[in-house]
Amino acid sequence: PARPKGVVPPTPWSRKEGMRTAAALIPLVALVCPSQGFYLPGVAPQEYATGAKVDLKVNKLTSTKTQLPYEYYRLPYCKPEAIENVAENLGEVLRGDRIVNSMYDLRMGVDETCKVLCRKELTDKETEQFAEFVSQEYRVHWILDNLPAATKFVDDSVPGEPVTVYDVGFPMGFRGSSDIPNTEDGVPYLNNHVAVTIKYHTDPTFEGARIVGFEVEAYSVQHKYSGAWKEDPDSNTFLTVPITPDLPPQPVFTGAAAEGGKVTEEIVFTYETTWEPSDIRWASRWDLYLYMGDDQVHWFSIINSLAIVLLLTGIVAMIMMRTLRRDLNRYNEADKEDLQEESGWKLVHGDVFRPPPMPLLLASSVGTGIQLFLMAFISILCAMLGFLSPANRGGLLTATVLLYVLMGIPAGYYSAFLYKSLKGAEWQKCTLNTALLYPGVVFAFFFLLNLFMWGKGSSAALPFGTMVALLAMWFGISVPLVFLGAFFGYKAKLPDAPVRTNEIPRQIPAQAWYMQGAFNVLMGGILPFGAIFIELFFIMTSIWLQRFYYVFGFLMIVLLILVITCSEISIVLCYFQLCNEDYGWWWRSLLNSGAAGIYLFGYSFVYFSTQLEVVGAVPTMVYYVYMAVASLCFFLTTGTVGFFAAYTFVWQIYGAVKVD
Repeated sequence: PARPKGVVPPTPWSRKEGMRTAAALIPLVALVCPSQGFYLPGVAPQEYATGAKVDLKVNKLTSTKTQLPYEYYRLPYCKPEAIENVAENLGEVLRGDRIVNSMYDLRMGVDETCKVLCRKELTDKETEQFAEFVSQEYRVHWILDNLPAATKFVDDSVPGEPVTVYDVGFPMGFRGSSDIPNTEDGVPYLNNHVAVTIKYHTDPTFEGARIVGFEVEAYSVQHKYSGAWKEDPDSNTFLTVPITPDLPPQPVFTGAAAEGGKVTEEIVFTYETTWEPSDIRWASRWDLYLYMGDDQVHWFSIINSLAIVLLLTGIVAMIMMRTLRRDLNRYNEADKEDLQEESGWKLVHGDVFRPPPMPLLLASSVGTGIQLFLMAFISILCAMLGFLSPANRGGLLTATVLLYVLMGIPAGYYSAFLYKSLKGAEWQKCTLNTALLYPGVVFAFFFLLNLFMWGKGSSAALPFGTMVALLAMWFGISVPLVFLGAFFGYKAKLPDAPVRTNEIPRQIPAQAWYMQGAFNVLMGGILPFGAIFIELFFIMTSIWLQRFYYVFGFLMIVLLILVITCSEISIVLCYFQLCNEDYGWWWRSLLNSGAAGIYLFGYSFVYFSTQLEVVGAVPTMVYYVYMAVASLCFFLTTGTVGFFAAYTFVWQIYGAVKVD
């Protein structure tokens, strides 16, 4: 089988390694040391007696070239008479998983050499389907005892330390070339024989055996048999047994002129099974799937982010301890007449709390940002503690959706409280905006995208029932919770502002070019984006190259660094803005740190052109719609963090100055 491309999937750290490094680095490293062996709460290992049937379930077909998953039986594979669907959670449906039963007959501890699954006589349309999917480099995904099928290969990225790791799924086929014996250039070849290796662990503490590994090696074999095909598959005499690498592969000819007009009329599917004892315990069986390779890259990411934080912290400390203290001493000791010729942030004290334009939109944006931030923080925290492990397929996505719905209470509270402090009176309208504006934009994007995926027949297209369920969660749970939070937020007592607002607005003097809105905002987004850039690469790789991502301890540290970076850059730019007698800090504080979302969307173009090989209009649309939604969410989250930091900063400095 072909070696996988791209970044090797990550894995949790071992406790010993993490604790040794913690002593040399920072105490927060304890957060990045989840145990390699875990038991998912509510899930117990299953023991199999010798000869017991082990169900092999088929899931979906995926490709990094199209980003469109399909159900396994969309193609003319061997199909059982009765299809039994496995109950799926919300996250699995959103991921495009469609888990069903198969014809493979596996018995615990019973090896099979070359067993016939079925013989398929293909129509022209079915042949073209196989050829198209092979050309688009689709991979097949199976599940056995809740373990995904994997292709084993050796990772030699670290010199002198080769490591055996898993790549999820196995290739559906390959295209012929001059480098591959017995193949024709450009002709698709189907992997119609699989060698299944199942590893099991036994222990005196329990009866039977536990499955701890599920490896699949796919081959393409043009099976030959003597005489006519017999109805009983085991009665046929094969001329291509045993399976050896020098056997001609199974082509998928579609009758094209380039293929000499040949057409593949039948394909025989076979499999072999090998059971191997293993010392791997059941609790550690996911380690090879989650192997992250060299973890130095993640540490480099954190050190890079810490350097940015230290730089900003130094600037903020200088402002707070030197410049700001000097200003306060001067302002509090000087006579009122002396201040007439002074310039600086005190001169706008009568306008600094003047409500900005579009206060309703500002309050809604901040409320949604709070909702997204709490959703992300709690999701990462739960994943870091092991509650959302990859053993629970779709668990992380399900938890994220549910947390977003439940975080409607703080969203409504803070949006209503902020709107009230900005002298807003239409709190019902503000609450509706918070509950419907940004979720409505995202829903409109995904609904339009869903129509295109429906047209393509992809399993990523949400079924009608799932769409109704999401709408019910939105309008039946999220919207009422936002109203509940808004009710308490609008009833809450506002603290007295540290300074009074003048009746007549002060004229804002002409600003230097580097203090203009657009330039200032773009400069503000660079450092927050730079703080998460390296970890962002791994996250995007796990999504678009279909790898596992399970270094949530690192991600939690990066999130905390991101919060500090957004807060500090927002405070610094807000201080410079006020020193230039520009009191329009409300929207600017949201946009300064929120501009990191603009850089994220810009980086998505770079990533698309350098890391992906996506083909087709719909797959390209899928990529950019998802990245646009992710950038919008990132903009609101980072912008909200910056807004609250600037709000607290302004409140504190004007509360410390004496004003007549």
